[in-house]
Amino acid sequence: MNRYFCDFHIHIGRAMGRPVKMAAAPSLTLDAVLDHARRRKGLHLITVIDAVCTPVLAELEACVRDGRLQPVPGGGLATEQGLVILLGAEVEVAGPTGGAAHFGAWFGDLAAARDFHDWLATVQTNPGLSSQRASVDAVRLEREVLDRGGLFVIHHAFTPHKGMYGNCVAHMADMVDPAGVAALELGLSADTDMADCLSELEDVTFLSNSDAHSVQRIAREYNALHMAQACFAEVRRALERRDGRGVAANYGLTPALGKYHRTACAACGRPWPDGQGVCPCGGRRRTVGVFDRLLEVRDRETPVHPVHRPPYVHQIPLEFVPGLGPKSRERLFSAFGTEMAILHEAPVEALAEVVGEVLARRIDDARSGRLPVRTGGGGVYGKVLA
Repeated sequence: MNRYFCDFHIHIGRAMGRPVKMAAAPSLTLDAVLDHARRRKGLHLITVIDAVCTPVLAELEACVRDGRLQPVPGGGLATEQGLVILLGAEVEVAGPTGGAAHFGAWFGDLAAARDFHDWLATVQTNPGLSSQRASVDAVRLEREVLDRGGLFVIHHAFTPHKGMYGNCVAHMADMVDPAGVAALELGLSADTDMADCLSELEDVTFLSNSDAHSVQRIAREYNALHMAQACFAEVRRALERRDGRGVAANYGLTPALGKYHRTACAACGRPWPDGQGVCPCGGRRRTVGVFDRLLEVRDRETPVHPVHRPPYVHQIPLEFVPGLGPKSRERLFSAFGTEMAILHEAPVEALAEVVGEVLARRIDDARSGRLPVRTGGGGVYGKVLA
């Protein structure tokens, strides 16, 4: 088996001159994503999670007609540089008793993506925009994805905004059919230790993805998969842990860096005082953090990792490393090629030859999760401390 670095949740800011993901940078175009993901980050496979949106789908179809993208045996589209793209959609549905959650739908070919787009147009007001509410429940959405040969994924499961556990239900079966779930995305404020405090998730494959809204955020979290080749069919086998395929490792931020890790006051953003009904600022509304929500829904005091669970590696992207500015990063890219090469292959001694011993040690601490951080919450990211 080969090792492939994959980020399965990358948005598009604009396509065909139109906005797609409203909160994403306009510079996050399809061309920018495909170039940055392979040339700068060193990824092998991505899911363009807005591929099913009307203008993005039109761009992808044009790329195939022009020969800029080639269909891959087993599903997916490949660039000339060897990056393989899966075609995705992020869809919002209402929770059964309130709230709303986002789910991912992945497809391996344009025909399935186009058919899913056409169905979405019957249940969404504007299928040209990302993450739009569909007027169906999650079980119906799941069935529509599976009927088209797609993969159904729970997105950022524990976040207070649009997370299934964080915003809607305490148990998966209360919102979706667990048998049809291909994987669960942990989100930036959670990791395997936290999620494996829920016994109902012991057979579920976990993913760590970037949810990138700008090119710089691509692969801030990502996965290593063991597969025979980079294609949709092999990804399915890996998520199902069949035939020697599987997720070899999840790479993600220290959960404390996530902007929804701990509960915070909605008015001032400061950490919510334990056991208090009012913030010192006078605010009475709070944004419940992922850590605190998991304390409410978990049924284990400590995590129990099933034998199939891969390691979760806490890792800080190069852009977040204190003191490592743009010029230093460019020297590293010139020397080693991609961020994946820097994080996984470059010895500390080789890094020191490029950026000096102090920064080299700091990079090594960053790629091993040893840098201290200040905890985030209430929509404000945590901070890496020097």
